[in-house]
Amino acid sequence: MSREPLLKTVLTPWSIDDAENTYHVKRWGNGYFDIGETGDINVIPRYDQPNLKINLKEVIEEMQSEGIQFPAVIRFHDILRSQVELLNKTFRNTIEEANYEGQYFGVFPVKVNQMREVIEEIVDAGSRYNYGLEAGSKPELIAALAYNTNKNSLTILNGYKDEEYLRLALLGLKIDRNIIIVIEKYSELLKLVTLAQKLDVKPIIGLRVKMMVKGRGKWEHSSGERAKFGLSIAEILNAVAYLEAEGLTDCIKLLHFHIGSQLTDIRAIKEAVQEASLVYSKLFKLGVPLEYVDVGGGLAIDYDGSQSTNDSSCNYNLAEYVSDIVHGFKQNCDLESVPHPHLVSESGRAITAHHSCVITNVIGEIHPSGTQYSTRKSTGEHIIVSNIRELEVDLTAAEKKDNHQEIYNDVVQLKSQAMQAFKLGILNLDELAKVETMYWRILNVIEQQMQNHDFIPEELNDISEMLSSQYLANFSVFQSAADSWAIDQVLPIVPISRLNEKPAKLCSLVDITCDSDGKIDKFIGHDTVANNIPMHKLNQDDDYYIGIFLTGAYQDVMGDMHNLFGRLNEVHIVSYDDDPKDFYIEEVVKGSSVDNVLSTMQYTPAIMAQVIKKEIDVQISRGKLKPREGVNLIDFYEDCLNGYTYLKQ
Repeated sequence: MSREPLLKTVLTPWSIDDAENTYHVKRWGNGYFDIGETGDINVIPRYDQPNLKINLKEVIEEMQSEGIQFPAVIRFHDILRSQVELLNKTFRNTIEEANYEGQYFGVFPVKVNQMREVIEEIVDAGSRYNYGLEAGSKPELIAALAYNTNKNSLTILNGYKDEEYLRLALLGLKIDRNIIIVIEKYSELLKLVTLAQKLDVKPIIGLRVKMMVKGRGKWEHSSGERAKFGLSIAEILNAVAYLEAEGLTDCIKLLHFHIGSQLTDIRAIKEAVQEASLVYSKLFKLGVPLEYVDVGGGLAIDYDGSQSTNDSSCNYNLAEYVSDIVHGFKQNCDLESVPHPHLVSESGRAITAHHSCVITNVIGEIHPSGTQYSTRKSTGEHIIVSNIRELEVDLTAAEKKDNHQEIYNDVVQLKSQAMQAFKLGILNLDELAKVETMYWRILNVIEQQMQNHDFIPEELNDISEMLSSQYLANFSVFQSAADSWAIDQVLPIVPISRLNEKPAKLCSLVDITCDSDGKIDKFIGHDTVANNIPMHKLNQDDDYYIGIFLTGAYQDVMGDMHNLFGRLNEVHIVSYDDDPKDFYIEEVVKGSSVDNVLSTMQYTPAIMAQVIKKEIDVQISRGKLKPREGVNLIDFYEDCLNGYTYLKQ
């Protein structure tokens, strides 16, 4: 990981362009976010209405006026609808321009974001395009049966299946849903046929093939011959033969493949289309009446804005992705003289990531040199303390002598000697505190004096990171940015306002959990992943809000209960051009209360309150508490049980 340069804090002009070059909002924002002239983050919720902009700071202010506590999730349902429309229109337009003879029937994978409001919005926005759902478990299938009521759309069923799962699928067929049961394991096919014959239902069957080609990116090992799901070519031929013997060949309607999530390199998609189109063509020529090819998920989003093959990026856009699929299948099917199949994709991350963000307030700063301690010279002090004091004096002439490197080397050595001397009982606590205080002061002065230097030695570049702050933010990484902790996913993080001011701090973020892993120290840098992000100095009387963006895919649903913090408050924003602020709050969904999370973990809050009441009554009877005080304490405890789990402002 390469080092980021020293953060220049000298008074130089600062513009919105400088802010964009620092936080790269337009690069990762996909047209939905930018920095306004006032220095606030704007949201552009409709891809077809670029002049409709929502000031995110004004959204926060309205939430405050309505008493909504932070941290909170903000959902922009218009972005969700925009992404559904864009995906479907891009496929439709490309199909028409290419004279492709099949149609597009997309499905949204419920696992990416199972929230009811999200599924409802996607199904509604996709109804005109016959956009369906994909389920990978029994609970997801139960939800899909209730919400995907469009009989012209598909419901694709993936994942391992037991008899109950298969019965649910056949139930869907009985009520005229286009349920396609994808066989992930050969034994599932035997169960399905037996059950279908017993229930007198003709199933619609999909076969998932294990592809030779592998994906690119963090999930590339989920594909290939060692993939967890799917059938080998030999198993597919055995499945075809078995269904032919059972008189069910005409039930095989779909060929499915998946080479991984967040495919970073377009070449993987090209290679997969080439292989899949040949498998489809050969099977069709064998008399298998396939109508659909499901290209799976994998359509990536550019989290870091680098437009590269980094794990958090991709080197293609939606139009190129769709074009390669449509033209690839058209060309290969024409060469094999077989019909063009209907195309299905399971793009979940690209649909939902942009529509949701986490907004939290910074509640404090942890700085290594923030403590003040008197370093006044004392009689008989140790030579190490005297030497480090002399170094601090020498710094006043450092600009003339250009001896920053020498002083840095000396102060590091003296700090190390002081620690050893303390361990040997030579230095006392007062002397060690003086050494530490002067050490950090010297580093601060070196950093300030080096600001105007054209060349900064590599070791001195480390000083900025050593002096960087940790901003304490009111949230849980494990609940709201799980991928940042679990797989080092880089998520865009930006101050919500003051972007017309030059940031003067280099920071990492720490959350309020009592876990050393509760931090974010990977950010979008200039050329690589950075350990810190530029932030503004905290003003004592002003709230400082930051946004964690692109959290709509997986982050919404994968968070855990670490420290019993639970789910965040949630606000749904809808754009409205006639409103003075161009938006209104459509719905507020309350996050977890303390009694909610305790109940989830098998506690009984009512009994807990009774225990505390009895304890307080005992203290009242003993005269240690006055009755009024005791009642207030009981009320306070019960209020806390009913309150929000996160810190109050």
